[in-house]
Amino acid sequence: MKDGFIKCATAGIKIKVADPAYNAKQVIDKIEECAAAGAKIVVFPELCLTGYTCNDLFLQERLLKEAKESLMLAAKATKGKNVLAFIGLPYEYAGKLYNVAAAVMDGKVRALIPKTHLPNYAEFYELRYFTPGHAEPIAVSLEGETVPFGTHILLEDENLKLLIGCEICEDLWVPLNPGTEHALAGANMIVNLSASNETIGKDVYRRQLIGSTSARLVCAYLYASAGEGESTQDIVFGGHHLIAENGTILAEAKKFQNDTIYADIDIRRICHERRRMNSFPGSVRSNYWKIPIAFEAEETVLAREFGKFPFVPDDRKKREERCEEILAIQANGLKKRYEHTGCKSAVIGVSGGLDSTLALLVTVKTFDLLKMDRKNIMAVTMPCFGTTDRTYENACRLAKTLGCTLKEIDIKKSVLQHFADIGHDETIHDVTYENGQARERTQVLMDIANQTGGLVIGTGDMSELALGWATYNGDHMSMYGVNVSVPKTLVKHLVRYYADTCKEEELQTVLKDVLDTPVSPELLPPVDGVISQKTEDLVGPYELHDFFLYYMLRCGFEPKKVYRIAKRAFADEYEPEVILKWLKTFYRRFFTQQFKRSCLPDGPKVGSVAVSPRGDLRMPSDASMEAWMNQLNE
Repeated sequence: MKDGFIKCATAGIKIKVADPAYNAKQVIDKIEECAAAGAKIVVFPELCLTGYTCNDLFLQERLLKEAKESLMLAAKATKGKNVLAFIGLPYEYAGKLYNVAAAVMDGKVRALIPKTHLPNYAEFYELRYFTPGHAEPIAVSLEGETVPFGTHILLEDENLKLLIGCEICEDLWVPLNPGTEHALAGANMIVNLSASNETIGKDVYRRQLIGSTSARLVCAYLYASAGEGESTQDIVFGGHHLIAENGTILAEAKKFQNDTIYADIDIRRICHERRRMNSFPGSVRSNYWKIPIAFEAEETVLAREFGKFPFVPDDRKKREERCEEILAIQANGLKKRYEHTGCKSAVIGVSGGLDSTLALLVTVKTFDLLKMDRKNIMAVTMPCFGTTDRTYENACRLAKTLGCTLKEIDIKKSVLQHFADIGHDETIHDVTYENGQARERTQVLMDIANQTGGLVIGTGDMSELALGWATYNGDHMSMYGVNVSVPKTLVKHLVRYYADTCKEEELQTVLKDVLDTPVSPELLPPVDGVISQKTEDLVGPYELHDFFLYYMLRCGFEPKKVYRIAKRAFADEYEPEVILKWLKTFYRRFFTQQFKRSCLPDGPKVGSVAVSPRGDLRMPSDASMEAWMNQLNE
């Protein structure tokens, strides 16, 4: 359970209808199997000790007694297993029959949780046998042990910050379900023991329902559904198990395969999500019985995959949809600024690199939306000491192909004069040498904007801002930054998407060459005409930094947890010591460079992570990084 991960399972077993002893053996064997696989929470289907399809046999005392005896056998089998299992059975109390989930752990029945909503329509006829469950727990005696019985029960492991609530099948499908009340009482994991039969299209709705419920309640949701062995007299069950976490389906069983599925739930991530959402209420339900449980601490062997590019969808169709939407957000954000200011031109410093290319494409899209002449887009190339022929030519070709006005201003003389004014030796290629060029370029752009009644369009991306890889009051400054919340790994895909969809051969050619060009600020002289200053050699690979940024800001992970999952994600590319080196660089730069982000120009938020000081990142510029660095140095 290190770092908040806990392995969970929803279990498929082949039952025999009305044979609790046989079914208990299947349950016990499955608990053994799941425990051996590292699962700590195992959820079985609804009424699995008897079968959901017993019908009038539920009224037989012989069946009820054997079901209770079988439950006690299954409970005893959990002794020493470090497993919490939820098992379904009929339970008689005070002359009435209830459809319950029994929570069993360490050899004992810890709770009996009844079903609240009993379907009595179409193929369902549960009110013939069962009584709706009551909310307020009462104490009942089970084989000499006192056990709480009611729906308002949570099982709590304080060390893990884990609170588990339970509902049964139809409880999920109603407008106000018990799971909502459980979540409002603090539950961050809901388990559901279900017997949901298969009809055409029902699996799609079931998947949507469980995914959206886990998102709405900001929780993990474990759904186990009846399958093989249930009677097929009138209906068929497919064993469609699902495990979801805050809107994401982590695992799904194939129907009619009798699968058992596993997933590593990240409880700390759920807790982080609830902390950051102040619209999610605190624990407002006091009439709950909390049952303390304690899992033995051990490290979960992770099977969960972490994609290398959390900002970029793996699926091509989704990626293209994401690119189209981001371009629309960027263009419409800039469109509003033009409508408000009445400006007639745009001024962009084009370098032949990725970021300025994307900014230019967005500006073109904006001008087309406004039906403004693209010639009023001033694409300004400003060659200096580090400019290569390749980037210079790409910048020029890009501007001409898009129908913009190309302006070339060689800034070497201006920069040399500036060095002379401040007494800087031009042969010393230090930070003054580099930043003097960046600030001169920004001054040129700002003054051209004044001349033409326009706006300077910022080109810097979110990855550069996270690392502070921008010259303060140089490329750091603009009048509207269209790329301000687009990470570098996504910039590439946006430019590639534009190239693939523009249907202009010449534009495609230049965009593809831009994509193949190394990322560089080009502030140091080239060597033999080739870029000598490669950003990723200096600050580290952007694919790593974007990964760090996502899991640090979006998920609130500690450095050691980010390191753990980065090692897993990039095992085939980087050695652990390399990942650790760049992770330390990321945290050091993230904290020390906040002052640059504290005075960012306006720009549109496009995703769930952003660094605007007016929006997502209210961070003091002088915050200490020691707590984070100390953990990394351990």
